[in-house]
Amino acid sequence: MSKQDELRINQQQLVEAWQKTLPSLIPETDSATVIADGADNKALRVTIETAGHQLYSFDFRVEYVDSREIKVDFIDVEEAGRSIDEHQDTIQQLIDDYMRHIRECAQALHTVTHA
Repeated sequence: MSKQDELRINQQQLVEAWQKTLPSLIPETDSATVIADGADNKALRVTIETAGHQLYSFDFRVEYVDSREIKVDFIDVEEAGRSIDEHQDTIQQLIDDYMRHIRECAQALHTVTHA
């Protein structure tokens, strides 16, 4: 990564931008929480909670590789506060959908991250 393409926004500003943008990209009934990754100032932790009786909660780690590209890692899924098997088809589909929304958010924030 060249110096020119490094992420130039501080982590708190990045968190705030994500908190404002991500909720508009996920289903209206779901909720998203974005916090700073305490171990890496170029990374965020994203939790998306589904609406409805399943009470699923999905955790992701989003790391900026450079000012435009992110790496998204799925961490865990819980149902009503208990970890569950993420290999179920329904869960895999939701993980894929949320990862797509996370990437859309990063693209929407290019004007902020690639200044």
